[in-house]
Amino acid sequence: MLSVVKKKLTVIGLMSGTSHDGVDAAITSIRQLSSANPDRIPDRIPHRIDVKLIRHLHVSYSKSLRNEISRSFNGNTELICGLNFKLGEVFARAVLSALKASAMNPNEIDAIASHGQTVYHIPPSRHKMGSTLQIGEPAVIAARTGILTISNFRTGDMAAGGQGAPLVPLTDYLLFHKKGRRIAVLNIGGIANVTILRDSIDDIAAFDIGPGNSLIDEAVKMYDPDLAFDNNGDIAKSGMPIEQLLKELLSHRYFKKTPPKSTGRETFGKKMVEDILMRYADYPFEDVLSTFTHLTAITVFNSVLPFKPDEIILTGGGLRNIFMNRLINNLFAPKGIAVKDVSIYGIPYNAKEAVSFAILGYLTLKRLPGNLPSVTGADRGVILGNITLP
Repeated sequence: MLSVVKKKLTVIGLMSGTSHDGVDAAITSIRQLSSANPDRIPDRIPHRIDVKLIRHLHVSYSKSLRNEISRSFNGNTELICGLNFKLGEVFARAVLSALKASAMNPNEIDAIASHGQTVYHIPPSRHKMGSTLQIGEPAVIAARTGILTISNFRTGDMAAGGQGAPLVPLTDYLLFHKKGRRIAVLNIGGIANVTILRDSIDDIAAFDIGPGNSLIDEAVKMYDPDLAFDNNGDIAKSGMPIEQLLKELLSHRYFKKTPPKSTGRETFGKKMVEDILMRYADYPFEDVLSTFTHLTAITVFNSVLPFKPDEIILTGGGLRNIFMNRLINNLFAPKGIAVKDVSIYGIPYNAKEAVSFAILGYLTLKRLPGNLPSVTGADRGVILGNITLP
């Protein structure tokens, strides 16, 4: 059934991130260039692949769908159940639109690799088993498109004792590794995460840093329901960080944890924002938002600097926040560390995660592990994803 014997595969990656503002579809052509020693599990992955981005399409969600997704984070089973199928339809339409824009047919595609929309993520701990839930029904995607669909990438890693995140470090290595250089691939979505690339794949470090846009977006929506985010960071730029609140947030227990670690809106989301806006109601909203934006910049700096990267590649929706980017650049510039837009590598900032999941889908079709136990905490490398036939 699987096209594992083909040297070149065409895979569509789908990504709907923690910012839940839309879905990105990336049509990619992936070809393996070389393999390493097949006797060692970490080396069963291809160390060099050629990835060509054929087409990227971003489909923005309507305000009502964004609100429905937001409610699902603390929703009832009926809401989540219905949204699962609704998002399946949305994802399928995104695939068909990307194909139409590329003048391609479904029979030219080997697979769709859909991350889905994360509704809830529970990292494992010493006291409880971890769990995660991504929705966007793969049976609907496969039925509407006629294309084999791979989904639920995170669950296999968690079943093997891992955090289920981050999963992109392996794809970051395949896309951006440079011999003799230490590269930090920094993704700022709802949650900020980083991959530190070094010469050996065994030396990769990767983890969720903390909030990216999540606190900012939630606060903006509470301040003005007609807004979905702080455009260019203009609201935060007009304020000043509240020293007491910033100190409080920086002391959060998550920032004291050592990798492997992962987090989500369950920790840095609506409940936290509601509590802060209530306790700091006497302060201008602009100052609260400025504090959240400085928090992201400072935690990024504190998390990345110890690795002494030669270069930082910035990707994700956070690139739209000009004020946040300036804060990050201003922190790293005195250290002589350049922060570069991922687009210089030929990948649009909002396409990189979708491309990453296309690569993970490629590895699944090749029956190769897609996780790195050293960064997720899993006890072994596993083939990721569930396969749904059309």
